[in-house]
Amino acid sequence: MNTNNENISKNFAAHKVLYSISPFTLLDYPDKTAAILWFAGCNMRCAYCYNPEIVYGKGKQSYAEALCFLDTRRGLLDAVVLSGGECSIHKHLPEFITTIKRMGFLVKMDTNGSKPGLLRYLLQNRLLDYVALDFKAPKNKFNSITGSKLYFYFLESLRLLLSSGIKFEVRSTIHSDLLNQYDFESMLQLLETEGYTGAYYLQNFRNGVDTLLNLRESESNYLTDINKKSDIKVLFRQ
Repeated sequence: MNTNNENISKNFAAHKVLYSISPFTLLDYPDKTAAILWFAGCNMRCAYCYNPEIVYGKGKQSYAEALCFLDTRRGLLDAVVLSGGECSIHKHLPEFITTIKRMGFLVKMDTNGSKPGLLRYLLQNRLLDYVALDFKAPKNKFNSITGSKLYFYFLESLRLLLSSGIKFEVRSTIHSDLLNQYDFESMLQLLETEGYTGAYYLQNFRNGVDTLLNLRESESNYLTDINKKSDIKVLFRQ
């Protein structure tokens, strides 16, 4: 691929920010075929994170290498998923997404919502087609679970998405040692108060995998009647 034809500066193209690329998925963008770009690094340290090698790892592939790969997928894939780690912490992301959009792909971003300023720019410039926003924990547990003080940035990002009109989902990871039923009911209440009407996805913690912190196995099906306490549809993902 001739990166000059895509108006990419050499400085931007050379940055090694990607840990790896998954060339094909049917699961990560609703009703679309996609590739996943896994960005190295994260500004949170969630105890249950099952990608420690990505969070602590260094970038192995550059923007230019990713674009060369995507060039071979024109007409074969519908979309590109930006995941991680946390993609929003990387410089030149808007330029990168702009180039992906010019190539004809839809763009989905998986994010912890910690960079509302960047999110606002991407939304205003119509550079995103779908967003998955991670709701890590209620306010009182956010710092301890994420190892960060970024709750209000998450809340600002939620409000930006609600006012944008873009398709997006909210999702949380379940672990019985970290969040109890009362916590999830509190999180649901927050979503209702803010005016969220989409589905709320709860993702089961993956027992038996390496995580950032050593955790006991999570109990299964410990959230019993959460659907009865809210008008928001709660859906469970494996």
